[in-house]
Amino acid sequence: MSAATSAGPETVIEFRNVGYRLPGGNVLLHGVSFTVSRGETLVLLGRSGAGKTTALKLINRLTEPSEGEVLIEGRGTLDWDPIALRRHIGYVIQETGLFPHYTVEQNVLLVPRLEGWPAERIRSRAGELLALVGLEPAQFLQRYPHELSGGQRQRVGVARALAADPPILLMDEPFGALDPLTRMELRREFVALQERLRKTIVIVTHDTSEALLLGTRIALFEAGALKGIYLPREFLLSSEPVASAYVSQLHALEEFERGK
Repeated sequence: MSAATSAGPETVIEFRNVGYRLPGGNVLLHGVSFTVSRGETLVLLGRSGAGKTTALKLINRLTEPSEGEVLIEGRGTLDWDPIALRRHIGYVIQETGLFPHYTVEQNVLLVPRLEGWPAERIRSRAGELLALVGLEPAQFLQRYPHELSGGQRQRVGVARALAADPPILLMDEPFGALDPLTRMELRREFVALQERLRKTIVIVTHDTSEALLLGTRIALFEAGALKGIYLPREFLLSSEPVASAYVSQLHALEEFERGK
């Protein structure tokens, strides 16, 4: 299957033959081209070092391409003011990145305050968002991150990423540090949340089952190259070697779990 898809009027993110190399010359990405449509959840799947997190960071200009071009809503990332670009994009990482000396409310409302939202709107926003991610506002708004469980911190991280209502959401291994039961619960909640919000989302994971559950499409990376983009059913049925290896590992894991 072709790694690239044709751009259309609803294209929100586009990679055009993008490469990235470190200052010492090591190539982390090469020849990557794809698009992400409005409201789509694209999963970047691959082993550690495959280039998926590098690709994610190119979207919000935490890194800049060595070659090619990344476009957000039709504009190259280098043409955006980097601060304006990042406030246009929510970002969720594995350990949430919450400020430990801020309350949950202060963490969630950081970007709206920087954006100069009216005070009345700011006051109501934190409660709305905590309820949206399944946390009771009266119980959690004044807590600090160290008073929360891992799953609760991750929910707050998602709430903070959504605070300014960005059209794009990036998620880097968002559930990877959680225990299996909490991870399953948050995956289900994420699917329900996306059905309500219809954000344009790019998620990085190395977990095949997570990719199949969360993704509208799956972009498979290996050794810095994009090997293909698949619908979940296409991925499961693919005969291409890299995709087949992931599916075989998934089936082996399922067999192991059933045998316990």
